[in-house]
Amino acid sequence: MNQLSSDENITATLAHLAKALKTPTIGRVWQQLGDTARDQGWSHEQYLAAVLQRQVADREANGTTMRMNSARFPARKTLEDFNPDYQPNLRRDVLAHLATTNFIPTADNVILLGPPGVGKTHLAIGLGIKACQSGYPVLFDTAAGWVTRLSEAHQHHGGLDKELKRLRRYKLLVIDELGYIPFDADAANLFFQLVASRYEQGSLLITSNLAFSRWGEIFTDDVVAAAMIDRLVHHAEVISLDGDSYRTRTRRELLKSKTTNQE
Repeated sequence: MNQLSSDENITATLAHLAKALKTPTIGRVWQQLGDTARDQGWSHEQYLAAVLQRQVADREANGTTMRMNSARFPARKTLEDFNPDYQPNLRRDVLAHLATTNFIPTADNVILLGPPGVGKTHLAIGLGIKACQSGYPVLFDTAAGWVTRLSEAHQHHGGLDKELKRLRRYKLLVIDELGYIPFDADAANLFFQLVASRYEQGSLLITSNLAFSRWGEIFTDDVVAAAMIDRLVHHAEVISLDGDSYRTRTRRELLKSKTTNQE
């Protein structure tokens, strides 16, 4: 490389190299960090490490944002915002373990069961966000939404197999609100194929308002329900939530607060 004879040449060269390497953060921070390095007497290695750390941090942050946007979460609800005091039976150590997302590389599943309003969707979104932050592609939809997606793919010759293969790139699929709407035989078959395709290949996170003993009502076939449950729970963390609906409790507390203030 030719000897760089001026600061102007260095600036132009580094701008070109940062662009060529597709490292915009380096192009933005190298000069500022260079000033800091000189002021604080950093070694060349320390300076290089600082520049690369900034680039990696920005790239990871941008990657997380992209994964969260493509996951199609209906809202942004984090585990940090979830109040476990409302679920005294929810083991904190189990929740902390799931928050590490270590269940995803082993293609394990998470099943959240409980009545409406106890925080199942909040936990599902929160765990999905943790997965995005850990670098895993995630896709979220309701059970009805997943059946619609698979049905549309099935209408094209060979489309269902292609869609199931395409979904393998998502390390975690979140299926919300299973049980609110019963499936006909065709929908049950499509859903079973989704579950079967993920068995020991990719993680599923499912929320349902019905206990396993009532899943025959969802799929109108106890045999299909039993086969599906068998695949899901073979490698799974099953969590049962109970208690009052959060929305009902919040409304009740709000009304109580207004009554107290009026007195």
